[in-house]
Parts: sequence; C-alpha cells; structure tokens
Amino acid sequence: MRLKLKREERKIHEDICSAVCWNSENELYSVSDDMTVQIWDIAGENKGKALEVDVPVIDFDWIISNKRAGELLAMGCSDGSILFASHNKKIEGRVEKAHKGAVVSVKWNYEGAALASTGEDGHVKIWARNGDLRSQLVNSSKPIYCVAWSPDNNNILYASENKLTVIPTQPGKKPTSWKSHDGIVLCCDWSLSSNLIVSGGEDRKYRVWDSYGRQLFTSGAYDYVITSVKWSPNGEFFAVGSFEMIRLCDKSGWSYSFNKHEGGSLMKLSWDRYGNVVAGAGGNGYVVFGNIIDRHLTWGNIEVDLDEDNKITVNDYVNEISEELDFSEKVINLNLRHNHLIVSTAHQVFVYNLSHLSSPYIIDVKEPINSVVQGAKYVVLIDASQDIYVYDYEGKHISSPKFQGMKVESISSDVIALLDKNNPKLIRLFDVMSGKPLNSNIENSNEIVSLQLNQTEMVNERKLCFVDSNRDMFLTMVHKPDVIKIATMVDSFQWNDNNDMLSCLSDGKLITWFYPNAIYVDKDLMNQARSVRSATDVGKLPQIVSFTGSMVSVRQLDGTLACLSVPPFAKIMYEHIDSADFDRSIKLCRFVNDKPLWACLAAMSLYCRELDTAEIALASIDEVDKVQFINYIKELPSEASRNSALALYCKKITEAEQILLQAKLYYRAIKMNIKLFRWDRALDLAIQYKTHVDTVLAFRQKYLEDCKKDEDNERFKEYMNEVQIDWETIRAKIESDKAKEESG
Repeated sequence: MRLKLKREERKIHEDICSAVCWNSENELYSVSDDMTVQIWDIAGENKGKALEVDVPVIDFDWIISNKRAGELLAMGCSDGSILFASHNKKIEGRVEKAHKGAVVSVKWNYEGAALASTGEDGHVKIWARNGDLRSQLVNSSKPIYCVAWSPDNNNILYASENKLTVIPTQPGKKPTSWKSHDGIVLCCDWSLSSNLIVSGGEDRKYRVWDSYGRQLFTSGAYDYVITSVKWSPNGEFFAVGSFEMIRLCDKSGWSYSFNKHEGGSLMKLSWDRYGNVVAGAGGNGYVVFGNIIDRHLTWGNIEVDLDEDNKITVNDYVNEISEELDFSEKVINLNLRHNHLIVSTAHQVFVYNLSHLSSPYIIDVKEPINSVVQGAKYVVLIDASQDIYVYDYEGKHISSPKFQGMKVESISSDVIALLDKNNPKLIRLFDVMSGKPLNSNIENSNEIVSLQLNQTEMVNERKLCFVDSNRDMFLTMVHKPDVIKIATMVDSFQWNDNNDMLSCLSDGKLITWFYPNAIYVDKDLMNQARSVRSATDVGKLPQIVSFTGSMVSVRQLDGTLACLSVPPFAKIMYEHIDSADFDRSIKLCRFVNDKPLWACLAAMSLYCRELDTAEIALASIDEVDKVQFINYIKELPSEASRNSALALYCKKITEAEQILLQAKLYYRAIKMNIKLFRWDRALDLAIQYKTHVDTVLAFRQKYLEDCKKDEDNERFKEYMNEVQIDWETIRAKIESDKAKEESG
C-alpha cells in the first residue's frame, strides 16, 4: 500500500502553538502561548476563537463521547494547574497546583473516566472527571514529558530521561522500565488497536516497541530531535513530527512518506476520528494539516488504487479489466480480501464483489468504521465507538456481538476469535450467527501476540493458530481445543486464502504445512508433509501480508514487498481431494515423486478413511509399520472396528473405545485396553458389561508371568480368587464374539 501526505498550513496564532486535539465532531482545537484556543474544520479552515485562557496551556486532551454533553476538555498549564472546559466553550473547573511547575502532558483514558497528568516535578497523577485526585503513581525528581494509557486502561506509559516505563494503575504490581533512547525521551504513544508503542527523543530517532518493551524497529537519526509521535485510530500507521518535518509510517516502522513544512518544530500531533487527517502544532504558530491520499491495495491478481480525487480504480491484470468507482463522500477506509472490496465512508459501507463491481451492497452505519476484519464468508465492522457488527458479503446483518475490552482478530464461516485485552493469555470464541460466546475458550500460559482462524468450509476442521510472547506458534482445534506447539522463533504466519495450508516465517526460514490437520491424524506425517525453504533474504522481522495460491507476500522491515513461492502441487492436491478424486491424487504424487507430497496425501486419505490410498502413500515414504497397521485395519470384519482402529491410529483412545461400545463390540473394547496395558479400564468394562472378566484376568496373569512379576493390584487379587480361568472357555467366547461380529 502506498500513501502520501498532503500538507496545508494555516497561521492564526501569534505565538507558539503548543498542542492540537480533535473532538468527536471532527473539529480541531489548537492552543497557543497567545492564550487563545482556536477551532478548525477538517479542511484546515479556521472557524474562530473557541475560548481564552489566563495562563499558557502546554497540552490538552478531549474526552471522545457519543453524546456531546459528555465531552470534556482537560488543559495542562504552565503554572501547574489543570483547566476543564465543556463543549459549550466554557471553563467548567480548575485544579490549582496540580503539579509543582508546569503540567507537561495530560491524557484521558479510553473510557473517559480518569485523567493522567505529568509535570516538570516528575510526578504522574490520576484525576477524576470532577478534578479530585485519585492517586499519585510516580514521584521522581526528573521531569516527565509524556504519558499514554494502555488499551485496557490498566497501565500507564510515561517517559523520563532516556527510559520508558509501564506502570500498573492498580497497587501491588511491579512497573516495567527499559532504556529506550540514547537521549531524553520527548514523546510516546500507545496504540488502542495494535497495542504497540512508539517513542521519539533527543537522539533524533523514533522507535517501535511491543507492550513488553521489546524493540521492533528503530529509525535512522534525523537532522533534528523527534518532538511528537501519534498513532492513527486504526493502529495501522503513525505520524512522526520534528523541525519542519512530518513523516507517515507503517506500524512496523518503515516510512510511507516524508514531507517538509514551514511550521517549525511540531510540538504535538493529533489524528481526526476517521484516521484520514493528521494535524500538528507548529512551534512558530502554524497549524499543519496532513491528508492521506493515494492508497494502494493488492490481492491476488487484483490491484486497487484510491487517488487524491476520491476515485477508486480496480485493475484485474489477468482478465485485463479496469473499472473506476466514484463516491460522493470521502473514502476513509479500504479493505481487500477474499474476492471482495470493502469501502467505508463516514455514513456508509460499500461491499463490492470483484466479479460484479457495478452493483455493490450498501450498508448504512451510524458511526464511521475504524476497522474491518474479513473472512471467507463474513466481514466484521468495528466503528469508532468500538461497537461490532457482522455482515455477509450481500450486506445482510448477521449479528452484533456484545463484549467489552476485546479485540476482534479473525472470523471464519462459524466462529469469531477475539483476544481479551484484560487477559491477553485468553482467546474468546463467539458464534457468528448468534453473536453469543461459545463454551470452548482457549487459554495459553504466555500472553498471545497474534492469532488467526483457518477459512475452510468444514466446521469440524475449524482450527486456530496463534503466536505468543515467546514467539512460539501453536495450533488447536476450535470446537475441541487441543493446543499443540508446532514452531518456535516465529516472526509471522498466515493461513492460505483458498485452502488449509499454513505458512510461517521462523528463524530465517519459510515453513509451509501442506495439511495442518495431519497433526490430529499422525504427528509424524505433520512434520513430513511440509516445505522448508530459506528466507534469509527478507531480513529481520518480516511480516506475511497474504498467502494466496502458491505465493506468499512478505513485507520487509524497510517496507518493500517480497514474494516467496511454495510448491504448487499441494494446491492441486486440494482440488483433487475436494472432488474426492484420489486416483488423480496418486497420479500427481507419482509424477512429482516428492516425499512431502506423498505424506500430505497419506494424511488426507487417512482423515477421509481412504485406506487403499493411504496404504500406497505410506508405502511410498517407507512407513512400513504404518502400512502393516493399515492392512490390519482393512482386514477387520466390521465398519465399527475399522473406524475404531483408525481412531486408535490417530491416538484418540477414548473415541476408539466409544465407537466399539456403541456398536456393542465389548470384547474388542476390552482387548484394545488390554493391548494398551490399561488393565484397570479393561476390568471396569468387563464388570460393567458382565462379560470377559475371566479374559481380562487370564491376559493379566499371562502378562505378569512373562514379566516375572507378582500381582500387586488388590482388585485383580480379589477377582483372581473368585473367578476361575479356563483358556479353552475364553478362546471359545472370543471366537463366538468374532463370528457374531462378522455375521452382524
């Protein structure tokens, strides 16, 4: 995606413009040492003076509320006081001597219930809306230049000297601090959407951190100190301000654009509610406006461009089709995946099928859409108030899940997966159709960084993959959670858009699992049915953007896009298996003669219970013992016993036993437990169904004799004294049960 900043400058203030901030009506407020607060519209035109103050204001912040009556402007002043003004442009309250010396930074939390302030006195304080002091979190001797809230409002980030510190607002928890710059840290911000931190300082660099203080990106040194940074509302990019410079950067750190301006040093930056316009407070009195233009998206053979004139061009380079789309309102958001283009304006969302661009489905929205999450069948719209709506691609409203403090990460045809911001170790799952929570939440021992659902149509094959803070990658079934670690040192991962393949970048390698479901069929086949290729050429911390067909698109740390390929034969294999054409799959494997492809076919055929195909595939990768077991399964007389043996092959012991018991094959269930040395369970079944108690005791006795051990199980001792063991009678019963199974 390519973006460009368009700058407009306006000078109304007669002195230093110290801060800018947008309200919920997308009006920009600016404050200056000339003691005036000015209002600007989104086009950069001055609308006049909002109010006058009696002391210079250094920083201010609006509460963003759906109801204008709930909005409140907090202003930190050079004399140490904090002023409160309402939307009626009147001073409603004042806290005298809030700090000793100037109040340097003020910030409302995302609920609008608490205000954090920092000052030259080295204190961090929390205030209620009415101006009452709630707590003093920090008491140091060094000035604190900036403050930001965590997305869950439970932690505060502040900068002092060359360090960043995250301190919990609740007592009893330890703060986390780390050296972040080589000079004094002047500015920082914490993204509500991406949970990432950006900072800038006197070392003339800006840096991106995760919430644990691990550095994800550091810029080169600019000519002047970095004076301001600010995340966009959707968390996908941020702005960086310095002397006569404003830069737009991706969340991973690389730069979209670099612009010069005449506003001097940008003291503060602020994004409008839609995330399309960034404003900066110039040190010479100018207010600088930057408009994002020229967006660019790609998906497969489709490219979408949004130009400066609000016109979208869609190009299909395979079918040689180009179409233009015009909109009356300004486009504020674009998303392209799964053969659908989602275009958001302030009051409407347009859903385009890329095959029929002439007739979009139109969805009316009350609030502008900040974030869009697309799946194969459904799309999630998240508005500026963090309300969530699920629609299909025909514009039909499906559900409106209600939950607070959670971030929508992924959606499939049946499940929505969310990360709990209050407990980042927990993934909560919701039903798409009803919007109600499922019973099978997934919890990890470490905090989860990213997660994705696969997009297969089969609900019983719904899987979820996630990476935790240790960069370990895990795979689990959704409806029957069974979390298994499959990779370490993972930078990024992505499910294939069209099938069930999974790719990740791990320790300089691109690893692609052709059939991840194999881990629940045969773990050995999971590791064999994969492709591993070197990916050192994409550098450090690469991010997979898309995985379509056999092409993996990777965004490098400098913003360039690299394409890596995976073997195309697995994609063809999926097409054959989807049409149940196992003969063509065998021919494909014989033509390619590739062991990972044979292993993929073996796992697929075992899952589909195609034993003849599984036997051929396993033989081709020299799995002799497994071929013998497949032959044993094929010789079993009943469908139930074969299904049970297959479940046992997949190490699903309880399921294998249940299949036999439901078919009333009690002897086979008992004998299976005997073979697995589950003696107590075998005896329990024999007693419960009143059959083959002597069989269990006889095999137990023979086992102990072979091992030259004495019986030490009291239950078996008791039954040994009560039950007579006669091998001829036992063999007769076994033969009778087998004959009954064959005939029935």
